[in-house]
Amino acid sequence: MNPLGKLDEDRRQAREKQDPWAELCIVSTVTPGGEPSARVLVVRELDPDTRRAPASKLESPALGIFVNASSPKVGEFSNSTSIAVLIYLPSVMVQYRLRCTLDPIEPAVVREAWQMRPEIPKHMDWVYETHPQSSEIASREALIDAVGSQSRDQPLIAPDSALGYVFQPLEIERLDLSGGDAPHDRRRYAAKNGEWLEAVLVP
Repeated sequence: MNPLGKLDEDRRQAREKQDPWAELCIVSTVTPGGEPSARVLVVRELDPDTRRAPASKLESPALGIFVNASSPKVGEFSNSTSIAVLIYLPSVMVQYRLRCTLDPIEPAVVREAWQMRPEIPKHMDWVYETHPQSSEIASREALIDAVGSQSRDQPLIAPDSALGYVFQPLEIERLDLSGGDAPHDRRRYAAKNGEWLEAVLVP
């Protein structure tokens, strides 16, 4: 079984149940000091052609994230050979744990996707040009003022600091919690030579 196809199906079912987690993931990285760091991000469905690498059967459907270069997490992406991604869909009682590498999305694709973002995230991408993400600011009011000023002056294009990455899963675990009184169904899928190798795990 292609676990990415199953993930796509599970997310579709979660959307039908209006599950807000259907559009979210938790991305975990390692800080320069070796500490774990995790945050909730919007996970995007992407066309396989957004990759630099040629598409393969392991890469469809494609998932990824859009971020700003000023974010500390961008630097953390290079602190290890892979990142951890958690997708939990409470409405269908399924959890996915992915170990992934990241491929940059072509800038032209990022710029096109940026135009479809909500207004506040667009303004924030330009605020980051003078106030990097996660940096300190004098007050909440100062942040609101910065966003207000940017909303009046903001260009209609994405800044160069707007980035995107496609997940390239190396390993996927799917945990199905919907079995009632039966033990949970836990399976691991490892990518090898263009195929997924499946193993049943003790939950």
